[in-house]
Amino acid sequence: MLKRLFSKKEIEEAVQRLASRIEKDFENKEIIFVCLLKGSFIFTSDLVRHIKNPSIIDFMRVSSYGKGTQSKGAITITKDLEEDIQGKNVILVEDIIDSGLTLKYIRDMLMAKEPKSLKICALVDKRARRVVEVEGDYVGFTIEDGFIVGYGIDYAERYRNLPDIYVIEE
Repeated sequence: MLKRLFSKKEIEEAVQRLASRIEKDFENKEIIFVCLLKGSFIFTSDLVRHIKNPSIIDFMRVSSYGKGTQSKGAITITKDLEEDIQGKNVILVEDIIDSGLTLKYIRDMLMAKEPKSLKICALVDKRARRVVEVEGDYVGFTIEDGFIVGYGIDYAERYRNLPDIYVIEE
C-alpha cells in the first residue's frame, strides 16, 4: 500500500528552493551536474531547468539495491562519467541519501578526479539507516525512515513515474 508523503507541489517548491541556493552559491560559474541514474533523472531534469548558470550534465549509473528494499552493500558502477571534472565545480545529484555507502563511494571516487569543488544535492535525506556519515550540501526533504517511491525513485524498477513521493506501507 502506498501512502503519499510529499505532493507534486511540495516537490516543485523544494526543487526551486534548491536551485535558488545553488545559483546563489555558484554566482554564474559553470557547474557540472552528475546525475546518479536511474533514481535521480527526474529530479536532475527539473533542478537544472531552474538554474541559469552555464551547465553541463553527465550521468553515472551505480547499483547497490538490486531488486530489494535493502542495500546489498556492494556497489557496482555500470556507467561512468564522460566529462573530465578536474578543476570544475561539480554537483552530484542523488535521489535519496540512505545508508550513505553508495554516496560515500561515489563522492570519494569523484574527489580522486580533483574537481575544483564537489557538492551533494539530494532530494531526500533518510537518516535512520545511515551506516557512514555523508551529508548533503543541498537537501530537499529529511525523513527518518521508510521505503519511498515516486518522482524517479523506484521499487524493483516500478513507481518511478508517480508525480508524488509515497512511502510503501506493509
